[in-house]
Amino acid sequence: MQKTSENACFGGIQGVYTHPSDACGCDMTFGLFLPQEAQDGPVPLLWYLSGLTCTHENAMTKAGAQAWAAEQGLALVFPDTSPRGDGVADDEDYDLGQGAGFYVDATQDPWAPNYRMWSYITEELPALLGATFALDMDRQSITGHSMGGHGALTMAMNLPGRFRSVSAFSPICNPTGADWGRKQLTAYLGADETAWERHDASLMMRKAGFDGPMLIDIGSNDQFIDLLRPETLAAAIADRRQPASFRLQKGYDHSYFFVSTFMEDHVAFHADALWA
Repeated sequence: MQKTSENACFGGIQGVYTHPSDACGCDMTFGLFLPQEAQDGPVPLLWYLSGLTCTHENAMTKAGAQAWAAEQGLALVFPDTSPRGDGVADDEDYDLGQGAGFYVDATQDPWAPNYRMWSYITEELPALLGATFALDMDRQSITGHSMGGHGALTMAMNLPGRFRSVSAFSPICNPTGADWGRKQLTAYLGADETAWERHDASLMMRKAGFDGPMLIDIGSNDQFIDLLRPETLAAAIADRRQPASFRLQKGYDHSYFFVSTFMEDHVAFHADALWA
């Protein structure tokens, strides 16, 4: 693993690191914020999964999360959204290929050799983080925005016991029910729709739910709200009687202005679970 940069940040350290990934078959980069408390021993870890077209850098520089994480004594990890490099398959559309990994393990060509973001986020990167940094890997929570909200919700519900809490900003809630989501699921996973189910938060809510606190924020003026299909997840939460806070925030859109506005709420929400 190579250190790209480390900067003092709210009493802690914001680092950027690159390492060879067996899961993705290329070099991967991630950001990691360690609060001052990490100098004295392992601290809980909050994952932030970013959305389409983003890298590790977008949330790291725009979300304002480090200030609130420092206040709560939490570490924050910002992974990339896909494999990258000259030898990695790509597509001219923004919603497929590099920058659009959708947090799945692709089974179809040309994506299968590198697009294994599920394994990278749930297996390879946690092992690297736990072995390298002062992190309490028994205390993990997860959040994300848009495509990353989709990833956070589906990982939390597919991996019971891994995360103490889950939240999402403007998540893609029902990709199997929209042409937009069906495009990527078909490309990465093939035409068998049974393989898609575990990557649909609304379907996973009906099937498994989440044994822990859940918080979801969506802006009422989100320009992608018809594609996100939040009503499907809200209905599944109600039908399952899942404990959750599902908030439609009046006037907000899909941008990082929205994310940064409610980041304090989300970090405090996770801190309550991580320090319990």
